[in-house]
Amino acid sequence: MPQVTIQSQLEHWQHRIQALLEKKLPLTDLEPQELHNAMRYGALNGGKRVRPVLVYLTGQALGAELADLDCPALAVELIHCYSLVHDDLPAMDDDDLRRGQPTCHIKFNEATAILAGDALHTQAFEELASHQFTQQAKPQQVQMIRQLAKASGSLGMGGGQAIDLASTNKTISLDTLENMHRMKTGALIKVSVLLGALCAGPLESSQRQALEQYADAIGLAFQVKDDILDIESDTETLGKPQGSDLEKQKNTYPALLGLEGSKQKLQDLLDLSLQALDKLPYNTQSLAELAQFIVNRNA
Repeated sequence: MPQVTIQSQLEHWQHRIQALLEKKLPLTDLEPQELHNAMRYGALNGGKRVRPVLVYLTGQALGAELADLDCPALAVELIHCYSLVHDDLPAMDDDDLRRGQPTCHIKFNEATAILAGDALHTQAFEELASHQFTQQAKPQQVQMIRQLAKASGSLGMGGGQAIDLASTNKTISLDTLENMHRMKTGALIKVSVLLGALCAGPLESSQRQALEQYADAIGLAFQVKDDILDIESDTETLGKPQGSDLEKQKNTYPALLGLEGSKQKLQDLLDLSLQALDKLPYNTQSLAELAQFIVNRNA
């Protein structure tokens, strides 16, 4: 039997979440057409879809039903897409390119991009609140909503972005940088793992702790790798301007640790993620391979 690679798994789940987004997002022939066009533009233009993949892989490892996993996978990707649309705005990171295409506010206009992000954000919670979960997952439905809300708010992704904006053109400590990225990038990655696990039933404290340790490590690794790629990759491969962190005087791991120090940090985080998985009584090979993919990717 041929071995299933992480690349083939990624492609499988990417196709599945793309189809879900196509189905669930408002159609462009519905009013207001411009807003619905912008929502679909911001959500359907590709990407690695790492967060919904984490929902699927974690849920499958713990024995969740696929029909239950679709909903939180969709919800977490809607939140991620909203965050990208807003992050690219002139008042935020002021980026013109995303995944090799004009950003939402360039393609449409700033006001429409703001509204598109708002609408993607609220649709995520509508999906989670209205989904008919199986008896295995239904008792955790409110907890899923609460966890996603917390991960998206001022103590999670939103707060991390606020720290990032406040830190531009300033030198911050490594501890502050790590806290920022645990909130801005890591919170949504962590909740993706938790949502997948909650679809399989209530979590024992030891298992939840190990899953959170894994998610914390890969969430930080994702950002460290992004910082390294901003130096070592190119605009065509990245799908966004290479060197933009340096140009905007952003605080990054290479800026504080140097390039080689950042690469060592990346390896250390990979080791931590794999050690966390070893504590779990499940087949976590796919989660381990995803951690390695995050660390070794080229875009």
